[in-house]
Amino acid sequence: MATDTKSAAGEPLVAVRDLRVSFRLGGDAIFEAVKGVSFDIPVHSTVALVGESGSGKSVTALSILGLLPPENSIVDARSRIEFGGRNLVGLPMRAMREMRGADISMIFQEPMTSLNPVFTVGFQLAEVLHLHRGLSPRAARKRAIELLDEVGIPEPRRRIDAFPSQMSGGQQQRVMIAMAIACEPKLLIADEPTTALDVTIQKQILDLIAALQRRHRMSVLFITHDLAVVGEIADHVVVMRNGEVREQGPAKQVFEAPRDDYTKALLQCRPELDHRPMRLPVIDDFMGGSGPQHTEERKRGVAPGDAVVLDVKGLGKSFFVREGVFGRREFKAAADVSFKLRRGRTLGLVGESGSGKTTVGLTLMRLHEATAGVALFEGRDILSMSDREFMAYKKRIQIIFQNPYASLNPRFTIGQILTEPMQIHGIGANVRERTDLVFELLGKVGLPDASFYKYPHEFSGGQRQRVAIARCLTLKPEVLICDESVSALDVSVQAQVLNLLQDLQDEFNLAYLFISHDLAVVKYISDEVMVMNEGRVVELADADTIYRHPRETYTQRLLSAIPKGWHAARAAA
Repeated sequence: MATDTKSAAGEPLVAVRDLRVSFRLGGDAIFEAVKGVSFDIPVHSTVALVGESGSGKSVTALSILGLLPPENSIVDARSRIEFGGRNLVGLPMRAMREMRGADISMIFQEPMTSLNPVFTVGFQLAEVLHLHRGLSPRAARKRAIELLDEVGIPEPRRRIDAFPSQMSGGQQQRVMIAMAIACEPKLLIADEPTTALDVTIQKQILDLIAALQRRHRMSVLFITHDLAVVGEIADHVVVMRNGEVREQGPAKQVFEAPRDDYTKALLQCRPELDHRPMRLPVIDDFMGGSGPQHTEERKRGVAPGDAVVLDVKGLGKSFFVREGVFGRREFKAAADVSFKLRRGRTLGLVGESGSGKTTVGLTLMRLHEATAGVALFEGRDILSMSDREFMAYKKRIQIIFQNPYASLNPRFTIGQILTEPMQIHGIGANVRERTDLVFELLGKVGLPDASFYKYPHEFSGGQRQRVAIARCLTLKPEVLICDESVSALDVSVQAQVLNLLQDLQDEFNLAYLFISHDLAVVKYISDEVMVMNEGRVVELADADTIYRHPRETYTQRLLSAIPKGWHAARAAA
């Protein structure tokens, strides 16, 4: 049964007071993740909890729901999380289970790990309604269809029997939202719900959460590292770093007159659409109070005399899906894709999920077999040559994958990961020479020499991506394909990696094919931009032209979905 959370005038819906959370690391070691955090969540408002990975945002949210792992987490007995006249800290498990879903719900970052892959979405929605509302199977199914319709799932009567794997990422997140609002909770916790989504789907999800909040009169605790998103949705902002609150207050105050250097840094780290500095500001530029050191503009664009390193003509890639007993249906993931990649320049490749961006990158690396077209590298078609012939070109064309957690061998040390490609391709006369080169590359990507002896799990996501970049550089490539290589990183770490990529391009004259759904990042780093939709190129021009004067309706729609931040959002309101 839902708790009565009607507040007296001025009382918050949730009051977090002196929250302290620690984790046992083995033996007597203790890590203090949250250090005396206090803030309020007012009734019918959106509070944004902002900070980098490791700041304690998610631990704070999980503490509210009592979802911390009991085997190694310690919540200080003096901590208080007041909700509906009760302290949720130390609340019996049965009472907490009754509250979850009914009074407080949560949308998790990755819907595919939150939805059960062996049950239909309708079954999972009905289960929530049965457990918390006691609805019969027929009534629960009817209500589940209504919820799917409310969150914008097309043909809800048909899609209710679909499995999560049969839905796109945006649709999966909508199902998660439907489950979260099924019992009309007073508080909705959204933990990075749009991080892995492209800009148009992100905007749809943000608009949906805002509309549902108004309709159901909920409060929302929105957890994110992206202040551009926060500026569009938040009433109040709480900024966290290293388990502590650095600054909090109304969104207007935090955005227009930030007091803490860390808040100022977060606001400046993300690339701006109307400004392209030589180097993006990073956290360290602000923590001493000095501010960014490189304010001059970087010129972008291509010149007629720029050498073409890769000339792609009519590239196509089809996948075939079984249909019936003997039939099969062709799905064209990429069709008639043509472009020129120039030495020392960056071609940004943008589009929604499913537009064919990654397919193009993987096909050029021959990780997919092309079904049409040519890719000329120094006049030779790398798509039609034999595997043996292509071996010599592998080291000249490299790829940085999106997920650094999955692309590094967890059983190898960083030294082994970086020397292995050199051994395979015969780079370096002996072990000593290869080792010396690895230490040189570690320095170039900003990692200490001690990294050579460590394993991937000992590094953060940003550091692992630096290792992945260093691995590509071991082969001294001429073309680097960056496949969503900064999309999962905090804005501050993202700025560091983008600066690193730019430094490497300046030094080695590398050509980048930069694949991303983040159009602000693409605008910053690209000389030219190619827009794809449903496997086809719809627009190709220099970066400034695309962003200032997009010709195609699809490009205009993509650009209009970019989070504009506090000032632009309020100006448009």
